[in-house]
Amino acid sequence: MPSINLAIVGVGKIVRDQHLPAVAGNPDYRLVAAASRNGRVEGIDNFGTIGEMLAAVPSLDAVALCMPPQYRYAAAVEALDAGKHVFLEKPPGATLSEVEDLAALAAARGVSLFASWHSRYAPAVEAAREFLAGARIRSMRVTWKEDVRQWHPGQAWIWQPGGLGVFDPGINALSIVTRILPRPVFAKEALLEFPENREAPIAAWIRFSDAAGLDLVAEFDWRQTGPQSWDIVAATDAGRMVLS
Repeated sequence: MPSINLAIVGVGKIVRDQHLPAVAGNPDYRLVAAASRNGRVEGIDNFGTIGEMLAAVPSLDAVALCMPPQYRYAAAVEALDAGKHVFLEKPPGATLSEVEDLAALAAARGVSLFASWHSRYAPAVEAAREFLAGARIRSMRVTWKEDVRQWHPGQAWIWQPGGLGVFDPGINALSIVTRILPRPVFAKEALLEFPENREAPIAAWIRFSDAAGLDLVAEFDWRQTGPQSWDIVAATDAGRMVLS
């Protein structure tokens, strides 16, 4: 099978840390172009906008969209309208309605739309899912605490509308929780903390439940220093489950 001609849009820290090494290590993909306002990828064609790139490189098969979520919808529409398969970095959009619309557009165009939930593919997730499927869950606690200065140095977009603030990492926890639990959960109560003069939260406390009355509490915080915390702990009648 010939390799897939791939382009990346939005060349920032996540692209350099994760996407470029992953693509380089997979012979099924050939990175042929990039579009970004501020970044470049050496050795391929670079463009300032996705529109310029799509017009100049018609041989593209797929586009990976790695810009901040509040700018992703318009770029995805351009790529899908051009008949390209689209990969959405997480979070896949600024709102759920945007992502639902993109899914409908991809189906109408006959191309794929893939929302990346990389944390779901951690090796222990499926084992945890199997364990919880056979147990009665009494409670679950999620602790997701990081240092924003370490993971997003100097990035202002995370504090702007649609940047999602602490939910940028917190959504990784939720992607795991919604995979391993046997039933959907729903937010019942929340407390959000905002930095002064910012429009997205730096910390969140959220209580969830499900149809069976599950006691689930999640704590997200972007002010953690020292060791980072990514922990999901469930108390069940079959013992304690820990993802850490």
